[in-house]
Formats: sequence, C-alpha cells, structure tokens
Amino acid sequence: MDMNMKEYIDEAEAALLHTYNRYQIVWDRGDGMYLYDIEGKKYLDFVAGIAVFALGYNHKAYNDALKAQIDKVIHTSNYYYNIPAIEAAKKMKKISGMDRVFFTNSGAEAVEGAIKAARKYAFLRDGHTDHEIIAMNHSFHGRTMGALAVTGNPHYREAFEPLIGNIKFADFNDFESVKAQVTDKTCAIIFETIQGEGGIYPATEEFMKNIRALCDEKDILLILDEIQCGMGRTGMMYAWQRYGVKPDIMTTAKAVGCGIPVGAFLMTENVAKQSLTSGDHGTTYGGNPLACTAVSKVIDLFEEMDLLKTVEETGAYLYEKLEEITARHDCVKAHRGVGLMQGLECDCPVGDIINRAVEKGLLLINAGTNIIRFIPPLIVSKQDIDDMTAILDTCF
Repeated sequence: MDMNMKEYIDEAEAALLHTYNRYQIVWDRGDGMYLYDIEGKKYLDFVAGIAVFALGYNHKAYNDALKAQIDKVIHTSNYYYNIPAIEAAKKMKKISGMDRVFFTNSGAEAVEGAIKAARKYAFLRDGHTDHEIIAMNHSFHGRTMGALAVTGNPHYREAFEPLIGNIKFADFNDFESVKAQVTDKTCAIIFETIQGEGGIYPATEEFMKNIRALCDEKDILLILDEIQCGMGRTGMMYAWQRYGVKPDIMTTAKAVGCGIPVGAFLMTENVAKQSLTSGDHGTTYGGNPLACTAVSKVIDLFEEMDLLKTVEETGAYLYEKLEEITARHDCVKAHRGVGLMQGLECDCPVGDIINRAVEKGLLLINAGTNIIRFIPPLIVSKQDIDDMTAILDTCF
C-alpha cells in the first residue's frame, strides 16, 4: 500500500540518523529541469542535487549506457582491470590536462587522497613526517577527518578534534596571508577555485598566479578542489583552466558522474612518480565499471551537446537576470559568481525566501546563512531562467 508524504517522512525520521534538516518533500521522479514529488507536484530545479545533475533528469543516452553496463558487470574490485575505468581515465586526462587519475566514491575521498599524495611527496623528498598544509578560511572540502581538517569553518571541526595535524589557515584571495603561513615544512596549499559553501567567491587571477609562482619557487604542491565548480559549471571544463594556472593535484566529483557516486583525484606525472605507490592507497569500489561508465558517458555527452558553449551563454544570461533582481530588491546586497555557479547575498537569513520558493515550485539552496545559491543543471534554458526569476521576485 502506498503511503502519503507525511507517513513516508515519519518513517524516515524513525529510521535514519538525524543529521539533516530536510525539506518536507519525498521525490518520485525527475525529467529534464523538473522534479516531481509523490503527490505529483512539479518543481523547477536550480539545485541539481547540489551541482551534481549536470545533464538534467532522465537523460535517455545516459540512462541507457548505465543499464547496458548493469547487464554486463557492476563491480570487480581493483585486483583486475576493467574497460570502463580505462576509457574514463583516458577521457579525464584529456578534459583536465592532468596525467594520472585515481577514482574514488565521493569528493571527500578525493580530498583525502590528494592530502595523502601531497604528504607522501614531501616525505619522499626529505624523509620528514612533520609537513604542513595551508588551507583557506571559509573553505569546504568534505566531512571525513582529513577533508574536515582542511575545511576552514571551526564550527564544523570543533566537536571532532583532534583531526589530522599541521594544518594552517590563510585568507582566500589574500596572497600575503598565505605567504605569512609558509615555512620550510609547507608541503601543499589547498583551496577551491571558487569557494562554494563559503559564499560563491571565485579566486582572483592575481591570487591564482601568485600562489602558483610561490609553489613553483618552494616546491610546494598546489591542490585545487574542483568538486563543485568543475565539470563545465563555469563554462570551462575545470574552473582553473580559465586562469591558465594548472594545479599539481586536483579533486573532482559531483557532476563527473551526474548522479552515480563517483569522484577522482588527478595529478601531474611529476607528482605521480614521486608520491603514492603500490600499497599506499586503495578503495574497494573506486573505479568500478558502473561508476566509470557514468564518467565516460558524461564526458561524451558534454562534448556531443556542446555544453561548455551553452553554459557560457546561459551563464551570462543568468548573470544579467540576477543583476536585475539585485537592482530591484534592497535586501540583496551583492551578486557574485561565474557561469552557472552564482549567488545573491542578502542582508538577512535567506531560509524564508527559499522556503517560499519551494512552496511555489522552485528549488534553491543557500551557501551560508545569507546567500542564495544558483547551481542548476547545465541544460538550463533562458526560458527556465526567466521562470526562476519570475518566481524568485515574488519571494522577496
């Protein structure tokens, strides 16, 4: 017997660990830019499963590729090779310009691997185990112990300390504050190319170039977290490509699998030759045939659909429309972002505005208390953007 929305939610609250304050919605299905709840109500989605569903819902070619792989083999472990992982790795190298790939199950795991690679690189160089990593205030890298240690929000960290040690924090886009934290023990500098949870702050070109030069001078590894801002969201496959500043190690996840849980960390050949080796790192599920079929198909579809060009156009249109909203509403204090990763900063908490939007069939999320975040599927049209701004206007 089918239950109603409230009955399903009551069951969830009785069974699931309460670590999320969820919206009171139970989803049934998705199609294109829309999600439908179990009562049949339709919602225009500007969340994309937190920047994951780049291709929109129920994309036939994507679904068909996964179904075909399910009928072949889903999992074999890393004791053996599998063709989807080989194909996906080759394509990841091509779109990123990096040289080596390690597939993970999530973004947080990609960050864990990146930290281990950086520490091993420094250990092999000088035999010491007291190396330091510089991370940024207001950053977000994930919830596991290593990723949490480099997340620049004390509130997330304090209950779980001691985390991994020797982490220092500097201010994003403030090169002097980073330089002040550098010692002869510094092995890596990690930051998001565009801070997501921290409020949609893109790195400045000057900051990126200065950090890269500093890392080159002192043999420090630059780790760029592209988990949210990567995979076409800014109109480039990876946001750092716009600056021409290449990292030594990079993390990616979210839209790389468009809904299948998969991430990766990638590195240059130089780092690969002098860091993780056989037995240093592993994962049971990482790089399994199903996840890698998703990665491989997603990359193919990005190319076939010319998504980067589309994002350039729709991103510019979204920027224009959000500028108009900023001008119309006094409570909006700032507008930031690139491509289809933008934010409106308000002079008050935005929870009520987002709740009103949900009631009217529009899904938005926040980035911090005062910022509305816009991270729609990359297939979003100008008409969808018009529909979104029409609803949002009435929510202020």
